[in-house]
Amino acid sequence: MTMIATNIATVRHRVQLASQNSGRKDDAVLILAVSKTKPQSAIREAAACEQTHFGENYVQEFVEKVDALAALELCWHFIGPLQSNKTRPVAERADWVHTVDRKKIATRLNDQRPDHMLPLNVCIQVNIDNEASKAGVDKNELGSLVEHIMALEALTLRGLMAIPTAKASAKHTQDSFNRLSQLLKQLQQHFPDHAPQLDTLSMGMSADLELAINAGSTMVRVGTDIFGARDYPGDNA
Repeated sequence: MTMIATNIATVRHRVQLASQNSGRKDDAVLILAVSKTKPQSAIREAAACEQTHFGENYVQEFVEKVDALAALELCWHFIGPLQSNKTRPVAERADWVHTVDRKKIATRLNDQRPDHMLPLNVCIQVNIDNEASKAGVDKNELGSLVEHIMALEALTLRGLMAIPTAKASAKHTQDSFNRLSQLLKQLQQHFPDHAPQLDTLSMGMSADLELAINAGSTMVRVGTDIFGARDYPGDNA
């Protein structure tokens, strides 16, 4: 087995064990392989192991990989910061966007989504720990953004995403994940007609996926533990 194949098997076992320990089904959590800064050959290796969901953070790199690997029929997630002047190439290619935190971004993605494509699955990024330096909507403004997105025909709101404070204690991280989970439950109760599609909690990375799964994560974003150390300092998916 290649290193990537071995790593994927290890991550799958971790996710399965964490799901079982949390009283959840083995298939309750999707593994999103974060391939930012990694070569297309690494994605091909992962795809050969039946890994189909991949996440990218940088628009230009995202576009290059989606176009070059189109024959593999992968599911592409954009999970990085998105500026309003760069929404079009993402709207034209992505299956998911995890980082919607402004009405302007949502509107542009909606307006630029090609008519022949299925609605774009989106998650709202929540600034769950109220960090001044971090993207994400404040929880007090969440309801307004939810209503805005639900009115856009080319978008389907699937749930919430968050990145807790880096290098925090396990207790702090667990508390952050629990708060995001509670926010999603509140949305499901407040918007019962949309509750079936509000099924996604995108939270948890290589170092804390067990904590996230314990709190109800349905999608963990794993980069380092699949592809190895990042090429850019400070990235820790």
